[in-house]
Amino acid sequence: MIRRPEMIVAVALSVAAVLGALTLPHAWTTPSVWAVLALFLAFLLTEASQLELEFRRQTFAVSPSELVLVIALVEVGGVWAVIARVAAVAIVLVRQSLPLTKAAYNIGLTVAEVCTALLVLSWLPPLDLDDPLSWLSLVLALLAATVVGILMTCLAIWLSGGFPGWGLLLSAIPAFAVAPLSVVVGVVALLLTRETAWGWVLIGPLVLGAVAMFRQSSHAIRERRTVQQVYDFARRVELVTPDEAGTREIVSAVRELLNADRVALWLPPYLDEGPQLVVDAADGELAWYDGPGDPDDLIRQRALAPDASGPVLLWAARAEPRELAALARRHAREVLGAPVVTAAGEPGYLEVCDRRSDVVTFADGDRSALESMLTHVNAAIRQQQLLSQIRHDGDHDRLTGLPNRQRLGGEIDALLLAEPATARAGLVLAALDGYTDVTDTLGHAASDELLLVTAGLLREHAPPQAVVARMEGGQFAVLLPGLSLAATERAARRLREAASTRARVAGLDLEVALTIGVAAAPVHGSESGTLIQRADVALLAAQGSGGVATYHPVLDQQSLRRLQLGAELETAMADGQISVVFQPIVDTRTADIVSVETLVRWAHPRYGDISPDDFISLAEQIGRIGLLTDHVLDRALDRCRRWLDQDIALSVAVNLSAHCLAEPDIVDRVRRALRHHGVPGELLTLELTEGSVVDDTVRNSTVLADLHALGLRLSMDDFGTGYSSLSQLRLLPIDELKIDKSFVLGMSTSQNESFIARSIVELAHNLGLRVVAEGVEDEVTRDLLTQMGCDKLQGFLVSRPLPEDRLEGWLLARTGVRAAAPGATHRRLFVRT
Repeated sequence: MIRRPEMIVAVALSVAAVLGALTLPHAWTTPSVWAVLALFLAFLLTEASQLELEFRRQTFAVSPSELVLVIALVEVGGVWAVIARVAAVAIVLVRQSLPLTKAAYNIGLTVAEVCTALLVLSWLPPLDLDDPLSWLSLVLALLAATVVGILMTCLAIWLSGGFPGWGLLLSAIPAFAVAPLSVVVGVVALLLTRETAWGWVLIGPLVLGAVAMFRQSSHAIRERRTVQQVYDFARRVELVTPDEAGTREIVSAVRELLNADRVALWLPPYLDEGPQLVVDAADGELAWYDGPGDPDDLIRQRALAPDASGPVLLWAARAEPRELAALARRHAREVLGAPVVTAAGEPGYLEVCDRRSDVVTFADGDRSALESMLTHVNAAIRQQQLLSQIRHDGDHDRLTGLPNRQRLGGEIDALLLAEPATARAGLVLAALDGYTDVTDTLGHAASDELLLVTAGLLREHAPPQAVVARMEGGQFAVLLPGLSLAATERAARRLREAASTRARVAGLDLEVALTIGVAAAPVHGSESGTLIQRADVALLAAQGSGGVATYHPVLDQQSLRRLQLGAELETAMADGQISVVFQPIVDTRTADIVSVETLVRWAHPRYGDISPDDFISLAEQIGRIGLLTDHVLDRALDRCRRWLDQDIALSVAVNLSAHCLAEPDIVDRVRRALRHHGVPGELLTLELTEGSVVDDTVRNSTVLADLHALGLRLSMDDFGTGYSSLSQLRLLPIDELKIDKSFVLGMSTSQNESFIARSIVELAHNLGLRVVAEGVEDEVTRDLLTQMGCDKLQGFLVSRPLPEDRLEGWLLARTGVRAAAPGATHRRLFVRT
């Protein structure tokens, strides 16, 4: 009830009435008409020169009218001072076209301020300008009036919208300096005019100059406030997260800076997402409104027109019929519209509706402020979309656009963890028959075409709720939520029959046929790794049993093999079966070999070469990853020490898994290894996966900072396949990024790959990080990366991973020795051309 405007006006008028009844009957005088008229004009001039401070829907105004009030209190008395000031305020309010309640409140506030000054003066000795104590009385009276004005304004804001916070009171502190200055100028003017009537010839220009200076300072304060707000906006937007919540944060920041009623941001379709409309309203209740999402809307068309020069601003008071209709569909009095630049090339649209203040409206200064903000909005949106592109490419297959193995695993785990007790799901792994033959006979372009045909068939015939993914090579997966094992087997057979067709590929009619392995949860496993592995076992069995097979423990020879490998891991390290190879990394500018990455290999006497992914993941699962890491680190630092003994500085890089980062003694182990081999920290780089670096457990610990404090460098490996954001990268002690080779391999033939690589390089350099590109296999890719400013290159173009004896031969044949740089201790190797 108290929040109604009429009640707030009633409170203001009641305060004014009480103070008036206490003071005005005793403040009657009979001044000359000309004196009252002159003071009225002076009040009118000063009240029209205001510094406006917005807070939500309220506007707190400061004016130099206290100077005139000093003269009025001395020359014409309290009653006429009230009449002259109220008349001037009323004219200013009419000119501003304020609502009646707002105007009545301001008039009540004006009466209360003057009557407060009169009340203070009534408690003090009569005014005598020859007595300095009277000057102090005037200062106290004006200070009291200022206090009452500020308190009544804060009271009105509190009653209408809640406690405004101490910030508003602190922002009003400069108003207290106006009272003593006004008394000084007013008393000087009165004393001078008492000496000679010509004194007004001097005082008039002085007053006009003071008013002009106040107006100019008000303008400067507004500009400084706008610049500060834009700066604060830029800092706020810089830290937004690359998701929908981050987009909403951007929209909210725009609305708060411009004190707008609502702001809408429309973004065009991007990747596999449709168009997006994000709305932020002051009342927090509006999720959508008509206009911004309509491509035929008048305001949006004008803002997005190629010849538009800056944001478009429309007011209802100056609008033509079509513009009024566009404003009416938004229920808005005024609208600012501007284009937004997106990574996709198609422009987005930002719209700001209605200033919340009842007094201040949008003006050209707000257009400039919005134009300044757009630079940061555009950068934030492009950054978000770039990271979305990187993330999308990290968990989707580039060729078919389907989710990849990593994304499929996440979908399976999310499904099974949602309802652990009752969740059911079927998994179908389908291998395209003859895929390798097509590739070998007709080339990659033909096999890619065949993959696209197969992906289309699976998407067409899979159930609507199914998740179709591409694994690797000619292998696909179909996740069937809610299906039992029997239902999954039936669905698998239907899929195989539906996909059995002929397709025109590379000018030939080719047979499309699938071999399918089936597994189901919870029968065959309750997490993604187990389910995929067992479906893979079934797929192997299906290749010799009629095309479709279901997992059975009898088929699980892979489990036995893994158990054997796990038991032999430590022995293999001791016997030399697990060794390391080295792959050189070169500087793009100098061709210096700046580092070698140390990679682990296992040559098993019975199973042959074991894939590193297989035995590294196995070591993590059985808790032996720390021993394996220490083994690789020891071999790498030993090789580095021998280079140092030859007076050659060549850094070594070692991969560190997420499990190692979680081990409490990892920092001490690395420190001991460096000391044992006598290798300085700067010659060791630890490569960390993106997922492990941004893991909450790691970020909330000091392990990265403690490792960095050893003097070594930290490198984020496989960047682009994880979920890191700019705000996270800025807070981590990372020295360099390694672009995942999946983004590098296709650069020579794909503009999209080049765009992503260039964006990662620019992103890293803007954060002060160096960039390594791995997977460089041809000269075109090397030249593109060099032009982009990539700092280091690694890949088959430089050298394949080499065992230690072959590495020494490669170094002797391909490199020369560069003298130590000024200030450096050791020599460097460079690749001879």
